[in-house]
Amino acid sequence: MAEGFLGEIRMFAGNFAPRGWMLCQGQILNLRTYTALFSILGTTYGGDGQNTFALPDLRGRLPLGTGLGPGLGQTPVDPGDKDGAYTQQLNALNLPSHAVQIPGQTFPVAIPAVEGIGNASAPSTGAVLAKTNDSGGVGSVIDVYSSDPSTTTLKPFNVTTAAVNANVVGASQPFSVQNPYLGLNFIICVEGYYPSRN
Repeated sequence: MAEGFLGEIRMFAGNFAPRGWMLCQGQILNLRTYTALFSILGTTYGGDGQNTFALPDLRGRLPLGTGLGPGLGQTPVDPGDKDGAYTQQLNALNLPSHAVQIPGQTFPVAIPAVEGIGNASAPSTGAVLAKTNDSGGVGSVIDVYSSDPSTTTLKPFNVTTAAVNANVVGASQPFSVQNPYLGLNFIICVEGYYPSRN
């Protein structure tokens, strides 16, 4: 493998780190053994800075450029920052502002009728209530509907509906925000050229 710069990170498809490189798994290293590498990394990724320092831990993580790109929010990313999750759970703060309420209302109801005697015992399209000629005996069929046009209404009355509020529904289960991925090892150069500043 071509010699790299101290602190350089590459992707490697093998299941080991080549000579002069280590896997980026957050290992704690002795500061005196890797003095040159410590001068580049410092304690950005961990360690006490007196005797130890840590390598970046990229297990299950993606690297992200530092700083603040245009239009990407108000919090810049600093070296060593960690954030993110595999799942996300929405709550009321994440939903658009909305109110679901149906106020109670009062509706007048007037049932159409005719003043004449009914001529049908069962309703049909266009039929209205009518007077009855209650001359039949017990169990007789009474004609209470008429096919004549409506000439009046029964005594009008009001129907009032109650207010309806929508109940909160849902199970509050987290959902995946995981991007499709392919696992590869990240390796960091621990023995190589010391990078000169530009």
